[in-house]
Amino acid sequence: MSTIHDQAMNYVYQQILQRLLSFFSRAERTALQLLIQRLAVAAGGMERIGEFKVLVTQSGSRDSCYSLAMLRAAQLSIAGRAPATFQLRVATLRWNGTTAAALSNMHRCYSSLFLYDDPRVELLMVDNREVLPFNHQAPLSDEGRSANRTNLLMVGHRRFWQDALQLWDDAYLATAEFYDQIARWNNGVDVMISSEKPSRQRRFLSGLDRALGRVSMKGVPANTRDAEDLFLVLDSLGGDLYQELYPDSQRAPWRPVGQFEACRRTCFVDVNDILVDKLDERWPLLSEFLGFQMEEPLLHQGDSEFADPLVTAHLHGIQASVIEGGSYVQGVREHLQHCLTQMRNKQLPESTWEPLQAVLGKPDGAEELRLQGGAWLQRTFGLNEEQIICLLFAPFVEQGVGLERFLRTCHPGMLVALPDLHRAMQGLHAPEQVLKWMTDVSGLSIELIGRLYSMEPVRLRDPIESGEATTAFETEEVLRDRSAEG
Repeated sequence: MSTIHDQAMNYVYQQILQRLLSFFSRAERTALQLLIQRLAVAAGGMERIGEFKVLVTQSGSRDSCYSLAMLRAAQLSIAGRAPATFQLRVATLRWNGTTAAALSNMHRCYSSLFLYDDPRVELLMVDNREVLPFNHQAPLSDEGRSANRTNLLMVGHRRFWQDALQLWDDAYLATAEFYDQIARWNNGVDVMISSEKPSRQRRFLSGLDRALGRVSMKGVPANTRDAEDLFLVLDSLGGDLYQELYPDSQRAPWRPVGQFEACRRTCFVDVNDILVDKLDERWPLLSEFLGFQMEEPLLHQGDSEFADPLVTAHLHGIQASVIEGGSYVQGVREHLQHCLTQMRNKQLPESTWEPLQAVLGKPDGAEELRLQGGAWLQRTFGLNEEQIICLLFAPFVEQGVGLERFLRTCHPGMLVALPDLHRAMQGLHAPEQVLKWMTDVSGLSIELIGRLYSMEPVRLRDPIESGEATTAFETEEVLRDRSAEG
């Protein structure tokens, strides 16, 4: 019965492969053969491919779905001509920015490629440091949502208050931990495959370097140029990138406990150079076979980066109005105009500018953005504008040196309680209404505010990565990649 079942399943897999190949152009068929060759070399020869385990991460984006389809084609092609084929681990990191549309894209992609019931494939997701079977219908756990939000706030509050707020620094840390741990789980994997463009690899490493500084860890070495060195960097950092921010009792272990290899054997294989990068050649496969659907580009996360340009503009508007003495509208318009000037100078396609021009072209475009950006941050991270403003001032670090400045600017009625606020941050007795005000205005517990009180602010390591320059660069890069995705 088992033999008959295996034969029936092999027939199904070959039918899936034939249908998949029918969507491939001649260039994609050539790329597939090059991919198979690269995997065989990494495995130490085709005779060892059956013992080989490949990791690919999945975000539900166009590029990640396409890369997975190519890997599945390689897996099934090898199975049709050799005694065995490689094992495939597909993993996704669940966090507050993961959209329902992205999860649906993943599910349709997995179903179309017949991954769910194939014993050669593991479909996983990580929620609050726990490895679980992938389930596109499962909401992010309450613990995971709370941890994501708290991490975002704690990392953000380590800023020097005059530095631009990089709201997504925590996402770089979480993603780096995810790469490190999912490669170790359940006897580990041999290689991690990535098809990321070099610009995205550099942007990730730059963002990770900045974020590591926020948590008082040594950063990415200056000679690290691409993701091939990523695992060497992660090995040098240890397994917990948040250890300086929380007491031991508040640091969740990676779970299931005891199922992570202490010594990872994984290497990194970049296949971006062999994949076809023309949207018109990719789109029939994506839309007709995989069921991929593009998300609305306004106020959502891009692929492999975390700074949405319009959310960034919204934050610049708030910063201009509460810290720089200007207005919200002025801050938004100046930031978007600066980005547009850079894009025109670099002769980027006009479609790249459209989301920014749409805001600038309306008399009330900036105010609409304030409503949309505020609603998105509340819905996605549970942060209201008052808590964002508190985050911009970062008033708790360095023994609360900036607290009086924050109060005079935003909460003058609380100046009378300044001594009580300092006592509370030192762990001493303070009135209950003062404690409640602190938690409400910051979104953090008194204990965590006290930890920030004992920490120093972290200035950006490199002057060229501070303020407008970094944000404008990231905005331009995000929009250019997003334009390439259609």
